[in-house]
Amino acid sequence: MAYTPALARLIQLLGQMPGIGEKTAARLAFFILRGEDRYPHDLASAIAAVKRETRFCSTCFALTESDPCDICADVKRDRAYLCVVEEPSDVFAVERAHGFRGLYHVLHGAISPLDGRGPEQLKIKDLIRRLENGEVTEVVIATNPNVEGEATAVYLARLIKPLGINVTRIAYGIPVGGNLEFVDQATIGKALKGRQQM
Repeated sequence: MAYTPALARLIQLLGQMPGIGEKTAARLAFFILRGEDRYPHDLASAIAAVKRETRFCSTCFALTESDPCDICADVKRDRAYLCVVEEPSDVFAVERAHGFRGLYHVLHGAISPLDGRGPEQLKIKDLIRRLENGEVTEVVIATNPNVEGEATAVYLARLIKPLGINVTRIAYGIPVGGNLEFVDQATIGKALKGRQQM
């Protein structure tokens, strides 16, 4: 038995989301169909609102509904520290850790020549402009620990160090609660290189 046209369309649209295959899309569609009458309207309204009301902060390029964003506008933030991340979602990840009280700068990607993304496609010029006012004393590069993230980190360090600003890279290695026997060699190698005095 085939899906109704409306149900097939919903499954097709849900299946376009990252990480959602056809089976999961069908389960979500049936959940929506079986749910309360109000739920589909609330869901559609929330999706429309997020598209309508969410934009990028003109200072840090993170997601916001007001400009500047709440983080950039917060006078209690330490403006001497700037954490550079690849994507807006990375700001949320760092904030959830409650360990950083500085400001952010979102690049909107990483350098990836194979994907046709060079430095000019990222928010790097905006970053350098922000650093020229002399307020920032340390840039914490928090790009992903993959080939593209490492290339971006090295590129940024070469640009920023001549400005007389301290450039640091987030540490990475064994996760808290991890077990050494299940960790890959590259991660163990990075953890050993980044070891700290006790």
